[in-house]
Amino acid sequence: MCLALIVYATLATLSGRPVLIGHAEAYWVVVIERFSAYCLLGFLLSFLLPGRLRLACAFVIAVAIGLEVLQMLVPDRDPRFIDVMQKSAGGIVGVFLAQTILTFLPRPPS
Repeated sequence: MCLALIVYATLATLSGRPVLIGHAEAYWVVVIERFSAYCLLGFLLSFLLPGRLRLACAFVIAVAIGLEVLQMLVPDRDPRFIDVMQKSAGGIVGVFLAQTILTFLPRPPS
């Protein structure tokens, strides 16, 4: 569900894009939105793939790059490298946060 919402928000036209404050929001708000969304995606993905740190990080980075490339097909969207970096950083932070939590959780008896 989180990935579907990210795909929609990334590929929707600007008028149909969900916003936190409004369409005239400050740049730092947009950065926080991107970082938070991908942090949540990385966090959830890490719980889905426990112990597979590289795979979770690679998936989050691939999603960030792939969606930014797909933005080239949407007329009023502009893909930028800095956006990929912000999204990837958020995803990786989410993965590491979840992996840290998983380290301290008790393991079920086998």
